[in-house]
Amino acid sequence: MSSTEPEDRARLDKWLWSVRVFKTRGEAAAACRAGLVKVNDVAAKPARAVHAGETVTFRQGIVYRTLRVLAVPASRLGAKLVPEFCTDLTPPEEFAKAKEQRIQHLLAGAPGQGRPTKRDRRRLERLWE
Repeated sequence: MSSTEPEDRARLDKWLWSVRVFKTRGEAAAACRAGLVKVNDVAAKPARAVHAGETVTFRQGIVYRTLRVLAVPASRLGAKLVPEFCTDLTPPEEFAKAKEQRIQHLLAGAPGQGRPTKRDRRRLERLWE
């Protein structure tokens, strides 16, 4: 069986790791234990089995992402193969919220820092392009 051949089920933490949502399986398991991951709107533990057709919702930073499980890979995937195993249903407003926070973070300089440097100004200009 090749690594891209689908299986019928897998642990939730392993699926999140294999479709490159989290860098490590430990991070995925910690997110599940913290209650940040839901399957079909029900909080899920790391060992819960995930099947094709289910909806996985999780919080990543300030963004609430929603993925539809299309298949379960046998092992971790290359980035180009991820769309074969899940569909991103996250509304664009969630990504806009993250971008807005990044902009606000750059605009809010530390108190007493003074004027932005030329480098800071160029970084700000890149955001507006």
